[in-house]
Amino acid sequence: MKCENCGFENKDDAKFCTKCGSSLNVAVNANTSQNSNSMKYIIIALIIIILLLVGILAYSSLATNSNDDKVEEKNVTSEVDSSQESSDESPSTKTVSSQSSPSKSWVAIGTYSGSGSGSKVIEVPAGEIRVDLSAYPIKNYATNHLYVTGSNGQSGGVDWGSTSAVETRSDSFSFTSSSPQTFTIDYYETVSWEVTFYRYQ
Repeated sequence: MKCENCGFENKDDAKFCTKCGSSLNVAVNANTSQNSNSMKYIIIALIIIILLLVGILAYSSLATNSNDDKVEEKNVTSEVDSSQESSDESPSTKTVSSQSSPSKSWVAIGTYSGSGSGSKVIEVPAGEIRVDLSAYPIKNYATNHLYVTGSNGQSGGVDWGSTSAVETRSDSFSFTSSSPQTFTIDYYETVSWEVTFYRYQ
């Protein structure tokens, strides 16, 4: 062991310098304390590094979970928006289809029939109306007829002269009215007759 005082190289187990008599324990103690201090610094540094690593890992884990939650929340929001969108779309589609008057057609609102001679008074609602009529006469009469006349001046009908063939005759007319109308069905000497009122709806 080297003497710190004079530099003489002594035996490793020597407690005093053979040359100058200085105590060699100071050097050992100094070395030991230096080694101990170094170890303390190394341990402290390792603890700090470990703590930093744990902190970084914890932060990373929290950030990842937060991002996952945001993505999941975004997906849920998207699904909700999508379902609301689709649920919003259904009524609007239905509304559009109902507003565009999908398929209007002539709907029968009343059919009247009979035979012989007489008359009937019929109330017809407002709207776009069509009247179809037909009749078959009794033979050998020149005054057989079926007339349909409305309070709005609209009319139609069929009749036969003395030289007319005995056969079924038909007629049709239509009109639009903003208020209900009264129609009179007048028939004379018929085997059968029929009048049907239609409304476009």
